Amino acid sequence: MVSDAIRPRKVALDLMCDVLDEHRLMSEVLARRVAELPAPDRARAQRLVTTALRVLDRADRMLGPHLKKRPPARVLNLLRLGVAEICEEGAAPHGVVNACVEIARAGRNTTSMAGLVNAVLRKVADDAGKWPALPVPRLPKWLRKPLIDDYGKPAVEAMEAAHNAGAPLDLTAKADAEALAARLGGILLPTGSVRLEGQSQVSALPGFDEGDWWVQDAAAAIPAQVLDPRPGERVLDLCAAPGGKTMQLAAAGAKVTAVDISAPRMARVEENLARVGLAAEVVAADALTYEGGPFDAVLLDAPCSATGTIRRHPDLPYAKDGGGFPALFELQARLIDRALALLKPGGRLVYCTCSLLIDEGEEQLRDALDRHPGLTVDRAALARPGIEPDWIGPEGGLRLRPDFWGDRGGMDGFFIASLFKPQ
Repeated sequence: MVSDAIRPRKVALDLMCDVLDEHRLMSEVLARRVAELPAPDRARAQRLVTTALRVLDRADRMLGPHLKKRPPARVLNLLRLGVAEICEEGAAPHGVVNACVEIARAGRNTTSMAGLVNAVLRKVADDAGKWPALPVPRLPKWLRKPLIDDYGKPAVEAMEAAHNAGAPLDLTAKADAEALAARLGGILLPTGSVRLEGQSQVSALPGFDEGDWWVQDAAAAIPAQVLDPRPGERVLDLCAAPGGKTMQLAAAGAKVTAVDISAPRMARVEENLARVGLAAEVVAADALTYEGGPFDAVLLDAPCSATGTIRRHPDLPYAKDGGGFPALFELQARLIDRALALLKPGGRLVYCTCSLLIDEGEEQLRDALDRHPGLTVDRAALARPGIEPDWIGPEGGLRLRPDFWGDRGGMDGFFIASLFKPQ
């Protein structure tokens, strides 16, 4: 039994093991793991494990010289947490070492390793000055290799640096983004999002209760801008949860139908719409069998590998190994076909994924054009404020990467394409 003061670290360790040993996403296990912690401890546990996963490669480099052989998985993960807290967060080594030793002693299968934990973390603390000179953490090989094949090594290294830097908080304003930035002391980004630096409790920020804004990465806000919804248009947001794009479309005056297969997630979309005072038809249904329309425009944010969100979700490359991706690629193609079927002749479709993989972006666009004679790419739709011309590929899609806007805090990786259905 660990003391109450140690419980956030114990929960962080459980989460580390869920991700690294059970290959579970944090989103799948977080709520259950932190359920009995008070709110500040929940935030601390999540921060600890997120930091440790973000710097995992560096932590292993620090541990290597002090381990004669690889310890059991739970002990190794405990050491990694300790290294991250000492070297990355700058916590007092004495307190971290004592806490990790207490956790080891309390574990049925780790009691005998408490001495090892104590000795190794003390040596790491003595070596902490080496931490800043260590290489930027690399992505796991299963993901790094295909990305190097697609983008080249320098680009991937730039992405890894962006992942290591983490992500600031981006907001989408319901109305006046410039006024919101001034009110919150944020930065107005070229595409209209408001960026806040540092840690913030979202619900405590001015304007949250009034519904003046919602959290949405700057890159994730661009697809709805590309769709350019017009007041009164019937617009379908397909695969809509968590609802940021739904709110953008509704704020523009469109008559929005939001569809997603997950009823619990759509309940959250309804809550968010209510908070910001916007209206949309919310439907929990399988996008592949949904019957509706025809619509003037469709926004399809397809299920994907989410590899573009690693700077926010460093668990992802460790919870996944790419094994299920071919099925995702097939689903994306079927969803594009279904979205086109729900679209009026002459209507427009914006297809997007928060992925860095070419298979989920550029290849899907090329394949869709091959499958649908007369389907055309609307390059002009990408001529939006803040969009750099060299972000647009030869096939007419917009490729966003984590290292773009590196001096401003980066952005999520996305692929976005606008298409016209033939008359």
